[in-house]
Amino acid sequence: MNRRLSRLRAVQALYQMDLTDTDKDSAIQSVLEEEEENNPFLDDLITGTLEKKAELDQVITSHLQGWTIDRIGNVDRAILRMALYELQYVKDIPLSVSFNEAIELAKAFGGEEAGRFVNGILSKAVEKIKLDNQK
Repeated sequence: MNRRLSRLRAVQALYQMDLTDTDKDSAIQSVLEEEEENNPFLDDLITGTLEKKAELDQVITSHLQGWTIDRIGNVDRAILRMALYELQYVKDIPLSVSFNEAIELAKAFGGEEAGRFVNGILSKAVEKIKLDNQK
C-alpha cells in the first residue's frame, strides 16, 4: 500500500473512531480491503493523530474564524487532524506533499469547497510550522 492509499485509509479509520468510539485496531481492519495490510506509515498516522488529538485540535481551533471545531464536518476534521500530525511530526515527507495530499483527500470526500476549507486552515498552520522549524 502506498502512502496516498495509507492516508485515505487513515482518514477513514479516524472518521470511524470519531463517530463510533471503535478501537484503533478494529477501525483499521474495517477500512482495509481484502488484499491490503496495515503498514507502519498507516499505523503511525492513526496512532500519532490519536495521541496528539488535543494538541492538533488546539491548532485547528486557533485558525478557525467564527467557527468551533465541532461545526467542522467529521471527514474534514479527520483530514485536518491527520494532515497536521503529518506536517508537524513526520519529518521525512516534505511539507508541500503532506499539504497537497490533504487537500486532495478533502476534495475527494467533500468537493471543491471542502478542499478550499482544508487549504485555508492548513495554509495558516504551515506558516507557523515553517517559522517554528527556522528557530
